[in-house]
Amino acid sequence: MESVKTTQTADLQLVGMSCVNCAAKIEKTLNAIPSVQASVNFATEKAHVEYSSAITPEDLIKAVQGVGYQAFEMNSPVDAQKYKQEAAAEYRRDLLHFIISTILTIPFLFEMGAMFAGHHELVPRWLQWALATPVQFWIGWRFYRGSYYALKSKSANMDVLVMLGTSMAYFLSAAITFLDLHHQHVYFEASTAVITLILLGKLMESRAKGKTSEAVEGLIRLQPKTAMVLKGQEWVLTSIEHILSGDTVLVKNGESIPVDGIVVEGASSIDESMLTGESLPVEKKVGDHVYAATLNQEGSLQIKATGVGNKTQLEQIIRIVTAAQGSKAPIQRLADKISGVFVPVVVLISILTFFGTWLIVGDAQAAIISAVSVLVIACPCALGLATPTAVVVGIGKATRYGILFKDAKALEQAEKITHVLLDKTGTVTEGKPVVTKVYALNGFSETEVLSITASLEHGSSHPLAKAITAYATEKGISLERVSYFKAYSGQGIEGSVKDQAYKVGKPDWLVPGEGLSEIKNLEAQGQTVIVLGSDQGVVGFIAIADQIRESSKQAIEALKELGITVMMLTGDNEGTAKEIARQAGITEFKAGVKPSDKANVVVTLKRKKAVVAMVGDGINDAPALAMADVSFSMSSGTDIAIETADVTLMNNDLMSIAHAVKLSKVTLKKIRQNLFFAFIYNTLGIPLAAFGMLNPVIAGAAMAMSSVSVVSNSLLLKRKKI
Repeated sequence: MESVKTTQTADLQLVGMSCVNCAAKIEKTLNAIPSVQASVNFATEKAHVEYSSAITPEDLIKAVQGVGYQAFEMNSPVDAQKYKQEAAAEYRRDLLHFIISTILTIPFLFEMGAMFAGHHELVPRWLQWALATPVQFWIGWRFYRGSYYALKSKSANMDVLVMLGTSMAYFLSAAITFLDLHHQHVYFEASTAVITLILLGKLMESRAKGKTSEAVEGLIRLQPKTAMVLKGQEWVLTSIEHILSGDTVLVKNGESIPVDGIVVEGASSIDESMLTGESLPVEKKVGDHVYAATLNQEGSLQIKATGVGNKTQLEQIIRIVTAAQGSKAPIQRLADKISGVFVPVVVLISILTFFGTWLIVGDAQAAIISAVSVLVIACPCALGLATPTAVVVGIGKATRYGILFKDAKALEQAEKITHVLLDKTGTVTEGKPVVTKVYALNGFSETEVLSITASLEHGSSHPLAKAITAYATEKGISLERVSYFKAYSGQGIEGSVKDQAYKVGKPDWLVPGEGLSEIKNLEAQGQTVIVLGSDQGVVGFIAIADQIRESSKQAIEALKELGITVMMLTGDNEGTAKEIARQAGITEFKAGVKPSDKANVVVTLKRKKAVVAMVGDGINDAPALAMADVSFSMSSGTDIAIETADVTLMNNDLMSIAHAVKLSKVTLKKIRQNLFFAFIYNTLGIPLAAFGMLNPVIAGAAMAMSSVSVVSNSLLLKRKKI
């Protein structure tokens, strides 16, 4: 029997890429392995790989090494530390090479100055050759090595362009020097200056790219390294890696909470801004949940650990943000396609430039220099960095607002939203309804109505059911055993209590005709009514109220100002829905909507070419969340809702939707600016170089600065207010 192959995932940190074509080559190499699906992000220098159990991470790393790059699996802090050490060592090597290259290139600057002043060859040619040779073949060895692996795998990258350009300038100059052709000019300054400037550009680019991932690094730094753990009768300072679920942890005033857990002793105000984006502290007491890396601002707390290590909410956020920053936005496809054919096209243009210039001008030396300028200026790095750097910064900024995008596609799509559909309970409202009054009929007492209803609702995760059972507990009413139970989707439930059959559900399911006037009055006031019925008819009903969130009205106004149509969908009755909609400032709503009907509303709007966002927090919202173009879930919602949604709102605030849309707009604006500058740079630069209007040195400087300018423009997103 053939064994079943399960799908696994790995995140590889890559070292040694010089341009977007390198990323494309690694991606192509990994995808060539059977049962492997890989996506490589040049800006974050990461590869996300899905593979079968027949493949190992070591196989993936060997494949990457086979095309000339290094890779590290990022599964633990040890892996991350190993990569950081390698990246730091590489940066130091690059810095040393740049310093040496600069020292060796400085005499050529004097030579160039002397030329402009009308003097001829201030630096002897033999000395120029001696200075240029180590720059070309030692400092520039990386370009030859990169070119070898690129051409070996039948692809081309920036290394090929730099290798061809500088080699042409160097060997032309060397030939003139050793053949003693005094009437010909040498161009050693071109080859050395281009290599030096490219190294400078890569150093600046590395520093700038490092700043794009500060959001995730900031989250990682928030978690303390040690904590006081109760061992027997003593508090022992323990490394965070050795804390177990169930341990009791002591957190003093001013300390960061090391684990997710429940307060078992003490009370305090907790700063959860890193988690929710909300600056106001949250009061915590015994029984409340607290989260790792949040800050204890008052008093001492004893916390029973429920989430430790990589099981904390902080770690989940880091994983989500890291994955989102490494994902590709649809808008990047165009840049990827162009980059894939860019280098071969540039080489062809360079060849045509050489022969064209030689034929027209009759000067082979000038033709070579023009061809070199074309090769040097045409690096596609800026094009490859345009989208991913903006995505990384945009998603990192969203995290600070308590908005977790699961991928770049959701970030891009949020800009286009035309309709936002809101679930009522737990989304527009607080989701914590409370019982306001119990009504008894037909000889039943209020205690009996509450006891029977709570017994039938016990175990349900629905907010209304929780409100009823909580109220019964508060009143000290014991629950009865339910001997039979059946649920009716979107209507209610039935069961037997003390051998008597009862139904609990919506008024229009249990109350015949026009119903009871008292129920109508309660619904008109915005209260929800749950009816208890038996074979005697209606024996009682319970009124429940749920307040709208403080920010709901403001958030809905903000969405309207963005030109977005807001609609509320609820399974509640018409009266309650109308009152909540009025309070929130919503003009369009649908009441009595079943879970499947919510998804149908999404589909209907999408058929009308609307871009639909669904916002919910419950299992009943999952179908609509899955169908929406962009789906938002409150972090207080069910796991299935959060898992289904594209975006999680950590602060449970509808204003975050408006923030998400605005952030999407400014991020996409930056991406378009970056793509425009990258396209314009190459569109203008290549013709200027081809017509001999750009010196190779100027071309090298322009190429180096183009990448830096794109990354710097993306970093401006950090200062943008939304």
